[in-house]
Amino acid sequence: PPSSLLQRSATAVLQWFDSDHTPGGADRMRAEADRVDWVRCIPFIILHAGCLGVIWVGWSWFALWSAVALYFLRMFAVTGIYHRYFSHKTYSTSRAGQFFLALWGATTVQRGGLWWAYHHRHHHQHSDEPKDAHSPHVHGFWWSHLGWITSRRNFPTDYSKVKDLAKFPELVWLNRFDTVVPALFATALFLLGHLLAVHAPGLQTSGAQLLVWGFFISTTALFHGTSCINSMAHLMGRRRYQTSDDSRNSFILAVICLGEGWHNNHHRYQSCTRNGFYWWEIDPTYYGLKFLAWTGLIWGLKPVPQSVLDEGIRAEHAASIAAAEHAAHAHPEFSAFKKVVPAAAALAMATVNTANTVAPRRATSRAIHREVTEQTHPGNLQDGAPPA
Repeated sequence: PPSSLLQRSATAVLQWFDSDHTPGGADRMRAEADRVDWVRCIPFIILHAGCLGVIWVGWSWFALWSAVALYFLRMFAVTGIYHRYFSHKTYSTSRAGQFFLALWGATTVQRGGLWWAYHHRHHHQHSDEPKDAHSPHVHGFWWSHLGWITSRRNFPTDYSKVKDLAKFPELVWLNRFDTVVPALFATALFLLGHLLAVHAPGLQTSGAQLLVWGFFISTTALFHGTSCINSMAHLMGRRRYQTSDDSRNSFILAVICLGEGWHNNHHRYQSCTRNGFYWWEIDPTYYGLKFLAWTGLIWGLKPVPQSVLDEGIRAEHAASIAAAEHAAHAHPEFSAFKKVVPAAAALAMATVNTANTVAPRRATSRAIHREVTEQTHPGNLQDGAPPA
């Protein structure tokens, strides 16, 4: 009915300013069927349309490199803060440090830290199952990449799933009014560009130009880079660990998302700070967190258990042997060569073929799919007691 449509539209608009505004209750909204809420799409349309502003503002080297720098600085906020701290508590910080990290994360324009952590914890509990909101195997590529975030049922934050974070009113405030920091961030970029146009004209930038490049273009790229983990990290790459989901390791995604591409590693053991378990798996987020630990802002970075590392080595060894055996049957013409130097031949063929070997999914997962709230303890925050 028109009245119902009008009410839903009004609710969606109000939620732009107060994300906890849920008439009828959050549980009722989460029980709705999955479908695109077109009013919810308006902010995404504005974000993408803002990139077209480059037609009028042009470009400068300063604006271009600002966009690149802000992409990586805020990608680190997504991976190192929203993911590895708020979602998994893989390191500790003070209460003041936690608030600073939450502010940094809010500049990514990916909702509040509590909403982000709730959905990610839910993803680990139901990975690639019907309840997984953004599984490409269940919902398809485009829904897992973009569609799921436009659905009303995925809008509310289930604070019962993030009790360890919800006890801090400053975090709840940032989560509830999640457009405040992005608005201030965009305003600051415009003002900076205006000041530079007046006091440093040699940079050839302006307020509007820095707003378009530093906010709209950089944030759009950041959103799609992050979404690649949802839509692609369960489709492309190799599987070292036999987890119950279809998570995979991808070097390409690790570059785009600062180490998040080692997704199969992460689904095998989510409680450690690094996703690149071995030295050859680049993990810029981990390097950045090591730097922050050196400054004293954070501490207690959790390592990968040796048993998990040993399991990975055994899996790689088994995959190499399987690849060598497959190569021996597929290329019998090399049999004479193997008789001469069997070890070298097997190693050579394994090196060529291991990249195409995919570990099967197993029926029962050894991946850790426990509530993060069960793993955390009051020692994670040492700067005063939480509010009553």
